[in-house]
Amino acid sequence: MEHVVIVGAGVMGTACAFRLLEQGYRVTLLEKALPGAESSAAAAGILGAQSEVSGGGAFLDLCVASRGMFRDFVGRLQDVSGVHCGYEESGVLEVAMDPAEGRLAAGRAEWMLERDLRVEILDRDEARRLEPALSERIIGANFYPDDHQVEPVALSRALAAAVARLGGQFRSGVQVTGLHVQGERVVGVASRDEVIHGDHVIIAGGAWSSMIGGLPPLRTQVKPMSGQILQVEMRPPAFRHVVYGYKGYIVPRADGRVVMGSTLEDRGFDKAVTTEGLQRITQMALEMVPLLKQARMTDAWAGLRPATGDGHPLLGQGPWPGLYFATGHYRNGILMTPITAEVTTQFIMGQVPPWDLTPFTPIHLMKEGHE
Repeated sequence: MEHVVIVGAGVMGTACAFRLLEQGYRVTLLEKALPGAESSAAAAGILGAQSEVSGGGAFLDLCVASRGMFRDFVGRLQDVSGVHCGYEESGVLEVAMDPAEGRLAAGRAEWMLERDLRVEILDRDEARRLEPALSERIIGANFYPDDHQVEPVALSRALAAAVARLGGQFRSGVQVTGLHVQGERVVGVASRDEVIHGDHVIIAGGAWSSMIGGLPPLRTQVKPMSGQILQVEMRPPAFRHVVYGYKGYIVPRADGRVVMGSTLEDRGFDKAVTTEGLQRITQMALEMVPLLKQARMTDAWAGLRPATGDGHPLLGQGPWPGLYFATGHYRNGILMTPITAEVTTQFIMGQVPPWDLTPFTPIHLMKEGHE
């Protein structure tokens, strides 16, 4: 039985483990802290293949494909783990607050309709009939019925439970310092105390991925981008659609919790929650949904998005045999969880995934006409 070592036990690492265990591989996950406690737990959980993607191309195609996998993926996961993931087919309302945003929304709707993606273009009254909690100041909205949501903490717990039930091994408190290479093949990883051997190694360390020593030259590096989130509560729940604006988003949970975010800050591994950040988030949310002024604050946190220089994840085979990458998903990590697990598993099994992964390859591709 081939052994796969996965560096990182967030949603990417555990989803890859889940899929590989289903295919009969032996899997060990190495995590410096608690599985799923970093970026995965800090996300809002919008499955925004349309609301969060700015244009067409291979990245949009991959996001749409992953969104389409989510229902079956969550169903399998809940069956194995017994943990409900909070998957809701809520739809997303992309709200325009002024004419400039209205023009942006109209342009976005146009290119999506050209690609046969479902969009409902709503004027103010239509949007407020669909979601009465919206401000009277909006000028219109795009409604994306196929953009849904999932609860990231529940998803992380379900993945960890499913991996454990299928026989995957977790090793927490392991700080991976580098790769273990024999000849030209990666055959494991090194920590401060030992070498952990494996037939295949997957780098799924999120914002910490580029800190592993001895990595080969890659297409881009991964760096942390901090984002603050505020959670409030309303009882009973006052609205049900995800509201997405050009300054932030509001995600209502079925039990009355509301997640609002997020800032975008380049400040290294600093996860501080600041008064300035919370003020920006609160102002954004009240502009779109004024009744949130009645909500009670329950929590606030910051997460570290794994950002890359070109905005695309590192996904697929590395430049050395035995090495694979599933990291750098930036703002779309929860959305891309199922397809990342599927693609990575197919590569390890020696199969060719049916999507265009050229923009996401971890290695530098030679340009045409150059050697």
